Amino acid sequence: MAVNAPRESEPRRRRRRTPEVAEQEIIAAAEALLRERPFRELTVDEVMKRTELSRPSFYVYFRDRHQLVLRVVEHIGAELFTMADRWFTGDGAGPEQAREATEGIVSVFAEHGPVMRALADAAADHPDVDDAYTELVTSFVDATAEHIDREVAAGRVLPLDARETATALVWMNERYLTLSLGREPTTERALVAETLHTIWSRTLYGTGSSGAAQPSAAPG
Repeated sequence: MAVNAPRESEPRRRRRRTPEVAEQEIIAAAEALLRERPFRELTVDEVMKRTELSRPSFYVYFRDRHQLVLRVVEHIGAELFTMADRWFTGDGAGPEQAREATEGIVSVFAEHGPVMRALADAAADHPDVDDAYTELVTSFVDATAEHIDREVAAGRVLPLDARETATALVWMNERYLTLSLGREPTTERALVAETLHTIWSRTLYGTGSSGAAQPSAAPG
């Protein structure tokens, strides 16, 4: 008896994937689109066309495009924190750990700069995006202030207002990185990293990019 072969008119089955993989595919598609256009032009249709998933699949993972963008913020934020932890959790020389962290953060921005610029621009017009973006930056301020306090207590940084210093440094980073790596022409990555490291190391440790000896904490 002859075996019935699949008819050419039958639609191909979509490749099965885990929910985690499908969700990441949608997030990656959104990031790709945000490199090309502003958030206001981002649509569910355009995102799903960049995936191998059906349009209704979008609503299995996300309520709307705003929630999708929040996940994009979380995704890039996690990468940034991984790099920042080189300084936050390190136990070696502060200036050198700060250099490693700065170089890592710059590398993430070099990869995602246009996306971060699109998110920063969207925050100005969309409260949900603004809240998520501000929360991301504030989380870096919190972690930086806590680490500065530890460095002061250890005598590696002279006494200062850790919270205000962290706020100034982190928001300076955000603006400088967005301007330098979020649009064409971009600034050379090594120059961006060296500039930021010089500012942070001189502010906190009294050293320049050459790693000169840091000042001792004033005696109590």
